[in-house]
Amino acid sequence: MIQAETPVLVLASQSASRRELLQSAGLIFSAHPAHIDEAGIKQSARAEGASVADVAVLLAEMKAARVSARISDALVIGADQILVCDGVWFDKPASAEQAREHLLFLRGKTHELVTSIVCTRAGARLWHHIAGPRLTMRSFSDAFLAEYLKAEGDAVTETVGAYRLEGLGVHLFDRIEGDHSAILGLPLLPLFGFLRQHGVLAS
Repeated sequence: MIQAETPVLVLASQSASRRELLQSAGLIFSAHPAHIDEAGIKQSARAEGASVADVAVLLAEMKAARVSARISDALVIGADQILVCDGVWFDKPASAEQAREHLLFLRGKTHELVTSIVCTRAGARLWHHIAGPRLTMRSFSDAFLAEYLKAEGDAVTETVGAYRLEGLGVHLFDRIEGDHSAILGLPLLPLFGFLRQHGVLAS
């Protein structure tokens, strides 16, 4: 058995890419969105001077704790990701037009995906990890951007960077540095190391 029967694993996320990462690795889990006010929490924490890493961990922990309060016997995985470029923090674009504006800002620049993961049980934080993959967009043409947005459709509003590296988004880049799973929102190798230490996965 690769995975122990207990504790049960819960992913505190509605992210399709995070679910797919765990499913592809053969883990058995359930997914429950946390429904927290991410924008409000982020704005408040930033106003108090919190760093982007601090905010990413805070959001991941709040997601995990919210779900952990409902399923106290589970080991809950919370995650969050904030894109930062030239000191600007990005949220998921609300529309295709906003996605276009974001991509124009990111074009020809290097940005960081500050990605946090927190594991809780019975509401208590057991472990956390922060990754910071860096991605450099190429200086693509306006014509390419128009075709990209047309081809991707509403999918550009589903990720913080308006791109999916597992899809057409890979064409936007010149260079990618960092763990691929962290870029997709869930650093798997550090997570699996923690799960092995706690007997959830076979060592």
